Formats: sequence, structure tokens, C-alpha cells
Amino acid sequence: MKMTLTGTDTAPPRSPAGLNAIHHVGISVSDLERSVGWYERALGMVRWMDETFEGGRTAGLMRPGTMLYLGITQHDECGDEDFSPRRRGLDHLTFAAGSREELKEWQSHLIDLGVECSALREYVEPIPFALFTFTDPDGVALEAMHIGA
Repeated sequence: MKMTLTGTDTAPPRSPAGLNAIHHVGISVSDLERSVGWYERALGMVRWMDETFEGGRTAGLMRPGTMLYLGITQHDECGDEDFSPRRRGLDHLTFAAGSREELKEWQSHLIDLGVECSALREYVEPIPFALFTFTDPDGVALEAMHIGA
């Protein structure tokens, strides 16, 4: 796979200040409690809020000591189609690791829990980075990545 660094010579379009991070990502699931339990065990997240709305319910999850938040939502009317990164919407969600060693620890942790993970892939171009992929119980494509030497 060849990757190239793009956009380094052009100024960004004019826009208001802020929007310097993603606050949270919402993921639709088939079984709210199963998925909440998986994200708690697999990623060390804790449930900090619950919301019931017309047509479903959501659990807010966070990873203590970080700014990582997820919304896990079960809709009353959810299609039977499996997750696919090739369908319009979410392709995948990537979590940042602080170092290559941390990335390898996360991969080992998930494998120990029985989560199927890809091999660790390391790149040097266009910048040094490493990553591995895995999925949640509904097959949502997830990735853990470290950028840097």
C-alpha cells in the first residue's frame, strides 16, 4: 500500500475558531447491554450516562482519565444488515495509542480477551506509524494506531 502526505502546501479554508477535537462518536448496536459490557472489558470504559428516547436508548461511555467518549445506541427498529465499512456512514473508528509499546500492550490485552486482531502493521512513509484492526460484537470496524517513531 502506498500512502502520500497531502495538503501541506495549501492554507485551510477560513472558519471559526474551535473544533479542535472530536468529542464523541455514536455507534448503533444490536444489543446495548452486550456492547456496553464489551467496551467496558475490552477498552476499560465506564458507563457515565443513560438516555431513553423515542425509538431507542443510549449509554454514554468514557475512558477515565482521558477525553475519549462513545455513545452506544440501540434503536428499536434496527435493520438486520451487518456493519459494513463499504456502506455510507462510519467506515471505521481509530483509537490513539501513546507509543508503539502501548499499542502492542493493547493488542495483547484484546487478544487475551478473545478479540480477533489483525497483525501489527508498521509504516515509515509518509510518516512513521503503526496500527492494528479489530471489531466490536456487531462487527463495527475499530483500529488502534500510534503515530511517530
